Amino acid sequence: MRALDYALREAWASFRRGGRSTAFAVVAITLAALVLGSLLLITWNVDRLISRWTDATEFSVFLRDDATSEQRGALEALIDESGVSAGREYVSKAQALTRFRRQFADLASLTDDLGDNPFPASIEVRVRPVADADGRANGLVAKVMTLPGVVDVRYDREWIARLAGGLNGLRRVGLVLVLLMAVAASVTVAAVVRLSLFARREEIDIMRLVGSPTAFIRGPFVAEGLLQGGAGALAAVVLLWVGFVLVRSWAGGALTTLLDGSSLEFLPVGQLALLVATGMAVGAAGGFAGSRHAG
Repeated sequence: MRALDYALREAWASFRRGGRSTAFAVVAITLAALVLGSLLLITWNVDRLISRWTDATEFSVFLRDDATSEQRGALEALIDESGVSAGREYVSKAQALTRFRRQFADLASLTDDLGDNPFPASIEVRVRPVADADGRANGLVAKVMTLPGVVDVRYDREWIARLAGGLNGLRRVGLVLVLLMAVAASVTVAAVVRLSLFARREEIDIMRLVGSPTAFIRGPFVAEGLLQGGAGALAAVVLLWVGFVLVRSWAGGALTTLLDGSSLEFLPVGQLALLVATGMAVGAAGGFAGSRHAG
């Protein structure tokens, strides 16, 4: 405990008198943490959206204009007996046209020039989550496609899977970028710590001569990097919050529509704590590397 107390006191004193060099290290960590925080914020909200869509997965069966009532009945019987459906709704051609005009009011006038109603009747099927997970929904979709009277089937799961794949790709690219920036930030902290080490070289030589433990010699420099990392990460959290508030106030309505009625949310406390801890770890690693010749 004495070594930890001494390290923190000395690190705080060095942090306060560090001036531009310390500020440069803090800025480097802030930029790395800001990129990581932005990545977490984007993926957090998209994950929420994908989870909502997955829980409410459905497929739409579009019927031919000349489909008979017997064909429709056979289709509905297959859906009901499959155990996949959590409910279904028949949407007539007239209802489909009314829905389009209501949801796309700016384009509603285009339908007046088309003459005949261009929208097909459909059956919208809500899929049970368990049937979506075990593949039975895919099997039912394949069977429905072969039935007479069916012109097309649109299954939400397909584009949700593509969206999830794109999100995973974004995560991988973002993590590589964050890793590179974290290494650069750690190197910057190490350089700043080496400057501090050089400024205290006489004090360190005396401590070596009197047999001070390595923890007392190197501890303050590791703690200094820890403080720099924590300050940079906290600054990144503040900047991320300011940016979040500005974006939500400027484009909140559009984002709510994009997120299917769900408002944009800031990162939960657990992820913010992870972000700050990561910044502190990067700083401590830089402090450890910069002071490796002090002990």
